[in-house]
Amino acid sequence: MRALLAAAAGTDRLSAEDAGTVMRFLTAYLAVTGWRGELTGTPRMQERPIAVLVEALRQAGASIAYTGTEGFPPLRLNGFAPAPADAGPTGLSVRGDISSQYISALLMVGPYLPGGLALTLTGPVGSRPYIEMTAALMARFGLECTTNADATRLAVPAGRYRAADYSVESDWSAASYWYALVALAPAGSEITLPGLRQESLQGDQAIAGIMTHFGVETAYLADGSGVQLRQGPRPAASGPLRFDFTDCPDLAQTVAVVAAALALPVDMTGLESLRIKETDRIAALQTELAKFGGDLRETEEGVFRAVSANFRVANQAVATYHDHRMAMAFAPLALRGPLTVASPQVVRKSYPQFWNELAGAGFVVSEAG
Repeated sequence: MRALLAAAAGTDRLSAEDAGTVMRFLTAYLAVTGWRGELTGTPRMQERPIAVLVEALRQAGASIAYTGTEGFPPLRLNGFAPAPADAGPTGLSVRGDISSQYISALLMVGPYLPGGLALTLTGPVGSRPYIEMTAALMARFGLECTTNADATRLAVPAGRYRAADYSVESDWSAASYWYALVALAPAGSEITLPGLRQESLQGDQAIAGIMTHFGVETAYLADGSGVQLRQGPRPAASGPLRFDFTDCPDLAQTVAVVAAALALPVDMTGLESLRIKETDRIAALQTELAKFGGDLRETEEGVFRAVSANFRVANQAVATYHDHRMAMAFAPLALRGPLTVASPQVVRKSYPQFWNELAGAGFVVSEAG
């Protein structure tokens, strides 16, 4: 994102590679700033839908065309002609159960519409914490996003952001892999993770509550500098655990792998968006868990149960499907035995130092072949 923002002024072709957030946010930013050129990505990015966002931006005055398959990148951006300010806020309506990245992208560029933005979300709203995080950060930089009681109508005034000092919190999504490591580690294992806040804007902080069911206790450090994780006793469960990942879909792979490794059945809901991530994450989990004796089976519509029988780690090779989270979700299984992770460089997308930090924690990490 940083490199593309810097390059946009001097080129008419940009590639978001395989970063969905970059593609969605950059599409909105380039559209309302009048950039002209082609925005593309990897072959997998060209299979990920973007029509909902493009249609909303077109209604706001952006000229955007598809240069390949209708509804998917690459995109040709040809300028921006919004309605005048005296026409009032630009009214847009999008489904609430789509990727929150579309919604965040529209909110962030809302101030650059001459009359501001009036955004209506229809149907059930997924990944709501990400929308709330976007609004909170916009306010931190000078622009308030207001909403109605059930958060289905959001209003953003016209204006410009103002510079402000801000300390970026550590990433709870990345922290989830260390939670998994503690859950699978020997009894009493502990680790301290810096930079995580108890009063967090991130929906993936839900991992702290989820992992209590796997025996991982979270203690927030008194000075607010981070958390200490400790493996304690696992609470007794009378039946399958059940978690809804509607607001935290990026945690699903981590939890599925830990559940299978510990032979603790977990019913998982809210996984709809996993089909359109870097890969079809449900299918990828099903394929890779099977190599170890695990399974992710749909027991009823929209409900997937992570289970295992004779789960065993013994030099299996995990395919990662161009997906950083597949690599990091399966890596903690190294506590149970050796394994190989294909295309380890995929972690550069969100956690480029992941393998180095595993090595620093005592794991033997080497390049295969």
